[in-house]
Amino acid sequence: MSWPASSGSRVAIACLLIAVVRLAALPLPGTEDTDAWKIWMFAASSDVTSVYGVGGDPPIRGVVEWQALKTTVDYPPVGLYELGVAGRVYRWFDPTFADGVPLTIATKLPGLACGIALTALLWWAVRRHSGSPAAARWVVLAYWANPATILNAEALGYLDPLMMLPAIGMLVLLHEGWPMLAGAAFAIALLTKPQAILLAPILALAAWRLGSYRGAALAAVGGAATAAVIVLPFALAGALPNMWLAFGSFYARRDVLSGNAANLWWIVTYVLRAWYQIPRVGVVGAYLAPVRRILAISTIQEIGLPNPRPFGTVLVLAAGAWGLWRLRDARDLARHALGAAFVVHAFFVLGVGVHEHHMMLAVPLLALAAALRPGLRPLFYVVSGIVALNLNLFNGLGRGFGWGIPRGLLVIDLSVLLAVANVAALVWHGRILVREAARVEPEPAVAERR
Repeated sequence: MSWPASSGSRVAIACLLIAVVRLAALPLPGTEDTDAWKIWMFAASSDVTSVYGVGGDPPIRGVVEWQALKTTVDYPPVGLYELGVAGRVYRWFDPTFADGVPLTIATKLPGLACGIALTALLWWAVRRHSGSPAAARWVVLAYWANPATILNAEALGYLDPLMMLPAIGMLVLLHEGWPMLAGAAFAIALLTKPQAILLAPILALAAWRLGSYRGAALAAVGGAATAAVIVLPFALAGALPNMWLAFGSFYARRDVLSGNAANLWWIVTYVLRAWYQIPRVGVVGAYLAPVRRILAISTIQEIGLPNPRPFGTVLVLAAGAWGLWRLRDARDLARHALGAAFVVHAFFVLGVGVHEHHMMLAVPLLALAAALRPGLRPLFYVVSGIVALNLNLFNGLGRGFGWGIPRGLLVIDLSVLLAVANVAALVWHGRILVREAARVEPEPAVAERR
């Protein structure tokens, strides 16, 4: 894609216009998770080390309260630190911590701030590694003007940008020759959202390829040291066992086959629900009916079918291992980002218990890869479209706000058709990965300069 001579100014104007759109989306109500973030923000702004509970034999599970709402906390501490800071700032303006549009905006501001920083990081990394101002401008719009990123953060209020910033930073730092700092960035991402664990294999592979055993060891040391610093306040408060208990519940509570994720298991949900409706509404009626409810894993077991979770886990591990094995000789940033995006994509399509926003991390990873390798841009556009549609089909522009694409638009539930398309997109992603893995690349330019 070529840009006219004045393209820099045009991109700057476009970014300002998109900033207006993002700011206008902040007052939207978000999803049900937004209420949880508000409760967590209130508790973390008071005493962050007590949010998981403190002490007990066995350890107690902490319950946090705000107004008439109660919940537990199952996210790692970095996100809580960030929400706590936002909560403290909000208390300056409203000491009562009242609910309303200002609080909703305050809850989404950390995501907006991280999105701005991530856009700047992508611009800098692409400019440095490609030497192309046009590619750097492309990646700015690819992330900042992307409907998927706008829906995810400013409209629906998810916390993914808080994790995506250090996750992308991890790859960039590796290719800048700073494996210890890359390990630290990985620890920050992991202790923001557990989904960052998907990047552990690419961190190990890239650190080893770029710096041999020393690079891998330094990344491990940086990650371990940073993680220790992050959890130290909880250890000093006696809340470390309570934290581990909370993390365990994060996995165990996902008694869903597919949490509105357009993936393989959403197709299985559709087929099973339709099969059991045939006696009541007939074959045509059953398979043309929209998927109204998420299917629980426990329900599948109650009807005599095996627990699908182990099958999904094996599929994810096999696909991820295959992709990284294909890229075992890669030394460039574009292919490392492509490999990381493939692992995230495979997790979303093949994993059990996945929710509609869990493919979000693939978007900035593919934006980075596609900026450096323009041949990857069609894949980036397709994955971005799938993520945006998945978010919109189930959430609209926010709870109770509407503006969701009708799922009955194409007779068969559009979410099911999207799931089929996503399975096909994963296969396509794998074929592209094989093609890119076969490339013979020179030594990374940045590594040579260092």
